[in-house]
Amino acid sequence: MSVPAAPGPSRGGRPPLRSLATATPFLALVLLAPAGPLLAPHPVDRPVSAPYAPPGAGALLGGDQLGRDVWSRLLHGGGALVASALAVAVTVTFLAAVLGCFAVLSPRLGRAVERTADLVMLLPPVLGFMLLALAWPGGRRLAVAAAAVALGTPYAVRVVAAAAAPLAVSGFVEAAVAGGERPVHLALREILPNLRSTVLALFGLRFVEAVYVISVAAFLQLGPQPPTPDWALMIRENAPGILLNPWAVVAPALAIGVLAVGTNLAADRLLPAGRRTAALR
Repeated sequence: MSVPAAPGPSRGGRPPLRSLATATPFLALVLLAPAGPLLAPHPVDRPVSAPYAPPGAGALLGGDQLGRDVWSRLLHGGGALVASALAVAVTVTFLAAVLGCFAVLSPRLGRAVERTADLVMLLPPVLGFMLLALAWPGGRRLAVAAAAVALGTPYAVRVVAAAAAPLAVSGFVEAAVAGGERPVHLALREILPNLRSTVLALFGLRFVEAVYVISVAAFLQLGPQPPTPDWALMIRENAPGILLNPWAVVAPALAIGVLAVGTNLAADRLLPAGRRTAALR
């Protein structure tokens, strides 16, 4: 049985409207990303102005290095990034939640998780996904996503296992063990439901990490390749002309920053009051 929740909101609970307002940037970008191509005024591969032209009537944010509409490419460039980051965050959080709960019930699995996490943390993340992406040349974005999952899961499992350790020796789990419940029941029905705050906070962190990894890979051209519209790739391609049309670089950089910061704020506001600090102890 899981620990019952408090009967009502605490005095320190966050007002729903304030929580919704804080999560608005994240929700807006997530909703806009798949709908962006439908709102783009120009094709992403058609020049509409001179290279690095300033914003004007024909191009809201000016032109890029080939004279293509920056605003149209910005609207097209977020869908794949958001989808990839969500897939990585969901996969890592799911694996961490399940494996972390089993790790506290099996000393052998717990030691294996701890040693693996120690080894992974010794490998710089950028070097790790570069090695996997280069070893899988045709994978591109899929290879980067696989690297993000492989490198992020051991540490995430360790976080969940640390949060689940006190629950594994609590009275209600010991009562379930005495009643003959199997480890699957103990992990998924007794421990996991009491880790909602930790799992939610972990999902937010993993999403931001995935955005960082995928964006860095695109900037290094290990993921999507030109002329694919991609926010990080737009920054790399248009950096030489930043003084001519700053929006060609600033707009995608702001989009990535708002997406990452908005995710953290949204996850933080969705946490129950008083559990934000305890979630990642």
